[in-house]
Amino acid sequence: MLIDQVYARLRDAIADLTLPPGERIRQAELADSLGVSRQPVSHALQLLKRDGLVCDSGRQGLEVAPIDANHLRQLYQVRTALDGLAARLAATRMAEGALPQHALARLQDTVAAGMSMTRGTPVARQVRVEVAFHTALHDASGNPLIAQTVAPQWPHIMRAMAATLGTLPMQEVVWHEHGEIVARIAAGDPDGAESAARQHTETDGGNARREWLARLKPSN
Repeated sequence: MLIDQVYARLRDAIADLTLPPGERIRQAELADSLGVSRQPVSHALQLLKRDGLVCDSGRQGLEVAPIDANHLRQLYQVRTALDGLAARLAATRMAEGALPQHALARLQDTVAAGMSMTRGTPVARQVRVEVAFHTALHDASGNPLIAQTVAPQWPHIMRAMAATLGTLPMQEVVWHEHGEIVARIAAGDPDGAESAARQHTETDGGNARREWLARLKPSN
């Protein structure tokens, strides 16, 4: 459906900061750039407004929603709990011989993809691989409610990721931590896997919050 396609493209553009926070939405320009009429763009923007990715701006105008540091803190509190649970469940399945080999291989493959990235890797690509890792982790847990709970929040999470994955040192740290999570899962170590996942996500959330606070300072 055309509206769904337009919605997905705009959502992705907001998630990878192609459409940055605070940017005024000009429906005619968006319609031209996407090669569609204004009607599907208008419908898609209402869906994005529902998701909290677009908000009102002035008289009958819209803009890309700002990123709120407190919302980031709350978002990463939930992520920390869910990622820790997912890692624990995946490691428990491994210890019990119930984790499919393809699930472990999927985690290992995403870590390898992350470690192979270089300074020139586009941030959008970094974010996609990061999402692929955490999605694989959630699926490895064997509890589908984890992925279902996180799914609506991915665009918000991805905006935070895009802010912190732009430098190679940060990228290397992130993927080293991912590798440690997978190693603990592969060893069938639920406590170690949960601890590694929680520590990684707590650190990631702190970095994202500090980055956005720093970006906001010049405009205050």
